[in-house]
Amino acid sequence: MEDLLYNPVYNALLLRDAHLGAGTDRVKYFDEAVSPFVGFPTNYSKGFSDLYDLFPSGRRILYATPEPIEQPPGWQVVASIPGLQFVFTADELPQRSAVTPVLLDGTNVEEMIQLAQLTKPGPFSLRTIEFGHYYGVFENGRLAAMTGQRLHPGNYSEVSAVCTHPDHLGKGFAAALITHQLYLIREQGQRAFLHSRDDNERAIALYKRLGFTESRPMHFYFMKRV
Repeated sequence: MEDLLYNPVYNALLLRDAHLGAGTDRVKYFDEAVSPFVGFPTNYSKGFSDLYDLFPSGRRILYATPEPIEQPPGWQVVASIPGLQFVFTADELPQRSAVTPVLLDGTNVEEMIQLAQLTKPGPFSLRTIEFGHYYGVFENGRLAAMTGQRLHPGNYSEVSAVCTHPDHLGKGFAAALITHQLYLIREQGQRAFLHSRDDNERAIALYKRLGFTESRPMHFYFMKRV
């Protein structure tokens, strides 16, 4: 059986996140307002060529792969970020926090985007919330921390957009929100995974403490069609 997390973006677009995407029978992509991620089958050599034909000049995409790649013809690599993939492997879920996460909705999107722009957990746009299950913690009426779900390949659900405002670090908000996601994902009959920059030592230490185990490297390539 194929390891769904080796090519998580394509498998998510093929399966549980298909309603948020478009493309052909070989290449898939999310609506720009949802996510810049694109995907195609592992070892499909014409993926970037097909995407080039589909997109206008200047279109930005994000491609994730365990193996490093060279800049494909017709595309400019704007940024290359080495990352790590983690899968939740603990036998038991961590104890719930006293912090009570609040379900976020469309009225919170502007503040969510502002927090993501400040903390840079990854791309976050107007329709990213449609991936679902976004929760936050508020302090004095302002969004102090949030997390949600993103990719849903098969029986896996990705914990994503883990971010805390710099003024509220060290209060346990990230741990509380991730733990809340773990319970949600378990209740949905799914298995949790996530991604991190490989140099984000603070986040990685937290993920391991909560029960995540490093699975593989994952390279993230932000590109622009020339």
